[in-house]
Amino acid sequence: MAKSTFSRRNFLGTTAGVLAMASFRRHEHGFAAPPPTAGDRPVTGAKHPIRLGGPIFGGSSDPEELARQHRERGYRAAYCPGVQINDKERLRAIRDGFKQHDVVIAEVGVWCNLLDPRPDVRAQNMQRMIDGLAVAEEVEARCCVNIAGSFNPDVWFGPHPKNLSEEFFEAAVENARTIIDAVKPKRAKLAYEMMGWSLPDSPDSYLRMIKAVDREAFAVHLDPCNLINCPERFYNNTALLNECFDKLGPWIVSCHAKDLKWEVEMNVHFVEVPLGQGSLDYRTYLQRLATLPADVPLMMEHMKTAEEYQLSQEYLKKVGLEIGVLFEYVG
Repeated sequence: MAKSTFSRRNFLGTTAGVLAMASFRRHEHGFAAPPPTAGDRPVTGAKHPIRLGGPIFGGSSDPEELARQHRERGYRAAYCPGVQINDKERLRAIRDGFKQHDVVIAEVGVWCNLLDPRPDVRAQNMQRMIDGLAVAEEVEARCCVNIAGSFNPDVWFGPHPKNLSEEFFEAAVENARTIIDAVKPKRAKLAYEMMGWSLPDSPDSYLRMIKAVDREAFAVHLDPCNLINCPERFYNNTALLNECFDKLGPWIVSCHAKDLKWEVEMNVHFVEVPLGQGSLDYRTYLQRLATLPADVPLMMEHMKTAEEYQLSQEYLKKVGLEIGVLFEYVG
């Protein structure tokens, strides 16, 4: 290697040029320099662009065309299109089509009750989850996600006193082991969403479940709004967000984006609303997500119209502009 002849002046001039180019690129994409804090704590770790995703209304049934539509919409992450585990040709088309356009498949959602009181239905739902994790593995999705279940006999995701019990915990752990051991995935993870009225209902209970499941393929799908079940968590959601990332960060593989508003009446009633119309601290959420070591997608969900998704996407870009968080997007 030839000896360097850089002087201090040359070094400073080169550094200034690099910083100027970085600043130009940042402003070229519509992002300002970041402030030093997220919430009430210092920001640590290098930031990376976030992959944003959401549904495509009236999307193509052709996987490659659908992936292209995601790029046109400004998305770099997607929900998995409908496919059965035995449809090998479509599984390959989904995997290859989305990979060609660099759109990550964030999740395969299998929304059913793994603790249904009817044995036949419970067995069917377990098989759906096994198939779902197998699909996630085939299309190289980040995860297959569901809630852990419910003992409620009438509403598959509904509240029940036993949903916070040791019996529920042990059943959820055993189900996760069974699903993972049936598939033995190498890439995709199995994840339970935290809920406000069933386990895991906090970062600590999720950590306990991770340890109990004791499988590398068990991970975290983060949906902060699902955890806000009381005024304390509503008002102090910045602390809740930081706790989630502090304790669960290494296991987070995908996230949901929605917002929560308090609809005032004679009892506590929170409702989901488009992003920016509620009280979730997206400055902290985006800051913490952008400094995770992994490339974790953020998926908008539960909005009623394409316009609501568009407004929510614009809100995230606005917050990103204010705090210096980039989004990977086209256009």
